Amino acid sequence: MSTLREATELRALIRSAAAGDDAVAEAITRLGPARVAATLVDELVSRADLGEVGPLPGPVTIRFDLDFDGRTLAYPVFLEEGRVWHGPDGPDGARPVLVELELVALARAVFGGPMAPRALCRRIDWGDVDDPREFMVGVAAAPVVQRLLRGTADEPARLDELALMNGSDKWGPHFYTPIYERHFAPLRQQDLTILELGIGGYANPGGGGGSLRMWKRHFPRALVYGVDVYDKSAAAEQRVFPIQGDLSDPGFVGGLAGRLGPLDIVIDDGSHACADVILAFHALFPALRPGGLYVIEDLQTSYWPSYGGDATNLHDASTSMGFLKQLLDGLNHEEHDAEGSNRPTRFDTTLVGVHFYHNVAVLEKGRNADGPLPGFVRQRPATQVERADRREVPV
Repeated sequence: MSTLREATELRALIRSAAAGDDAVAEAITRLGPARVAATLVDELVSRADLGEVGPLPGPVTIRFDLDFDGRTLAYPVFLEEGRVWHGPDGPDGARPVLVELELVALARAVFGGPMAPRALCRRIDWGDVDDPREFMVGVAAAPVVQRLLRGTADEPARLDELALMNGSDKWGPHFYTPIYERHFAPLRQQDLTILELGIGGYANPGGGGGSLRMWKRHFPRALVYGVDVYDKSAAAEQRVFPIQGDLSDPGFVGGLAGRLGPLDIVIDDGSHACADVILAFHALFPALRPGGLYVIEDLQTSYWPSYGGDATNLHDASTSMGFLKQLLDGLNHEEHDAEGSNRPTRFDTTLVGVHFYHNVAVLEKGRNADGPLPGFVRQRPATQVERADRREVPV
């Protein structure tokens, strides 16, 4: 299945989950109940942090019995010796713990957002009480079941914890997660498209991807795309889509917006070369939806000549910080002297806020066109005649 098709179908399921039971049922019928069941169980497993569960007495199977349109779809999750997987094939062992749910209710709880009803188990069968060994294995699986069902509730984890858990450097050696907590909190439950430039791990095909997994977990209804010059297809998972491409290539960068559609969050953690940072901003900031955020990390390279930076001429517009400083006057473009100002740029009219932190900038997209102060408010010193006539109006 192509990335675009998979993303389109996931987006349709996510949006239907917020629209109500009838919309979800229609989406399940269109996409296929088995596919939706697999999608939802995969999401529960990804949110469960099952690696933190202590030793189990043996192989454990948790079978979700998901009812839809008069049918029951059985979908199991297996745990054995620290390994977790789900699907039709698993180890032979004790009778599974059965968790009964309605498929529509589960979809709404997983992807419906904070106002959606939570999925309530109709029944959990822990095993045969007349078989002590089987029943004790079932009871030992209780923490696993609890963690799996936690994915149906809105329990946000702290970003610093998610960074450490997923191997992202945004909390050590960098300490960016408090910045992200501040700006991303209002967006967490929204239906989002997130793009991060730079996946990490350099040429190692299996390296990197920690931040993409962190964003997936933090934003439960988002599709997360990552771009890297190296092949990072190993980082792909449900709702996470790696893309290979050169961020110094104007053609590739310019085509990302059209390929991925309107964006909600862009995080530039790519090459950090000043020219690449500026190229990406020109191409991708216009693709943000109103209310979207554009983050540039590791701005220290703006002062490093090896990255095209300059620590002497701090206003050099070819450096990342010099470029950003140029944007600041545009926030107040309507107040510039009309006789000395140029036509507003596209950034002047769409950049509504800039927040600088140590090595990080967060830029807000919106409509910057409130209108200037009234014409009678003086913008230049009063002449002697005007002062004599007391016609000047103070600001």
